[in-house]
Amino acid sequence: MALQAAALLLLGLGLVAAQTGQVPLLAWSSRSSLWSPSAAPHEGHVVTETQLAALLDSALDGGPRNVLLFLQEKLSIEDFTAYGGVFGNKPDSAFPNLENALGAAPSSLVLPSVDWFAASAVPAFLKAKLGISPLHVDQNTLQELRLNASLPSLLLIRLPYTTGSSLMAPKEVLTSNDEILGQVLSALQSEDVPYTAILTALRPSRVVRDVSDLAPERLGRQLLQKDTVVAPVRFPATGTPQILFWASNVSVAINDTWHDLTNLTFGDRAVVDVEESSWSANASELVLKYPDVGGKSLTIIFRMTNIFYPVSARHWFTIHTVELVRPSNPPAIFNATQVTAPSNYSFSCAHVSSLPASEAILVPSSNTSHWKVLFTNFQIQSYNVTSEKFSYASDCAGFFSPGIWMGLLTSLLLVAIFTYGLHMVMSLKTMDRFDDPKGPTISVPQTE
Repeated sequence: MALQAAALLLLGLGLVAAQTGQVPLLAWSSRSSLWSPSAAPHEGHVVTETQLAALLDSALDGGPRNVLLFLQEKLSIEDFTAYGGVFGNKPDSAFPNLENALGAAPSSLVLPSVDWFAASAVPAFLKAKLGISPLHVDQNTLQELRLNASLPSLLLIRLPYTTGSSLMAPKEVLTSNDEILGQVLSALQSEDVPYTAILTALRPSRVVRDVSDLAPERLGRQLLQKDTVVAPVRFPATGTPQILFWASNVSVAINDTWHDLTNLTFGDRAVVDVEESSWSANASELVLKYPDVGGKSLTIIFRMTNIFYPVSARHWFTIHTVELVRPSNPPAIFNATQVTAPSNYSFSCAHVSSLPASEAILVPSSNTSHWKVLFTNFQIQSYNVTSEKFSYASDCAGFFSPGIWMGLLTSLLLVAIFTYGLHMVMSLKTMDRFDDPKGPTISVPQTE
């Protein structure tokens, strides 16, 4: 029973792990109003099989009956953020035809995260919905393609993918796939046939970005993220920025009285002054001056350095201290050496705080007994800033996340169950005495 339970648990964990991957799905049509603006899920939401079926079902009921399915072997949202402008903003995109099709289509739907099991079931869903088998289209049959607007059709175009194992780089393969997509769409447009197109993949990919594509000026924190509506704090205020800072919440507590500084720091009502900030190649300071916080002015100073480490062969920037200064009071100093990242990256963390409940990245150093600090969704960059957008973020999340710990503990439990079962099997022994018909019988006393 123990071995059976272990096997069932392993099977269940395998099924759960198999469903954790996500792939993007992009759909567009020559007919308008197939999807409402609210159809696109919020950022971070993973579309399930039921939700995807509902979205496609409504489009097929009210849209063209000619359906194109571009099915790539592997695809991830990182492919677009690394090489394209669908979710990013790269001038040399690997997906010009796809982006033009999405931009010109009367109806479009972009799903950044779809459960890969649901995406792999799209061909079967379309086959059942349209009642026809898919017609595989390649370069040879493309020129002979003829469609009738009155008859349903399902065209399946398979697109390869590579992670660098072939002679072609990933970006070149994605560009080649985009050219195939453009040729198919051009053939349909020349016949003036209405259609609905879908691009997705069978499983997620692991993107290996070309070093040449990752120049500092093209690094961007764009994964599943729209441009921030509220611009970050920048220094200097004009020209090319040297320091960028942003947080969804900035709060300080003075004698247990909390003051929310978010609206004073970002947005139209911001009153923060950063003119006293300074920057150099080796050290920089971001100085945030607030004219009135609890009846007095308040200054928050981030002191940062940029040092080359031979072990990693690269520069790293570090926030050594965060200081809070009020008139007639000694400055409160918090050590923040955990806030560090490669100098061509930005640093991002869900909570940068002195509160123990938020893991206390800010460690009290001096005169901090009356102070508490909390930054939520904190992000800062002090070096290699080329625009008003952050470079790719180095996150503060540790390697051993709660999910990893759960997996390790579950594995140890399964090993313990297996070891116990194996020990029980090896402990089985045969009887050392048998009933001999020529000798006295074995009698077993019975109690009533």
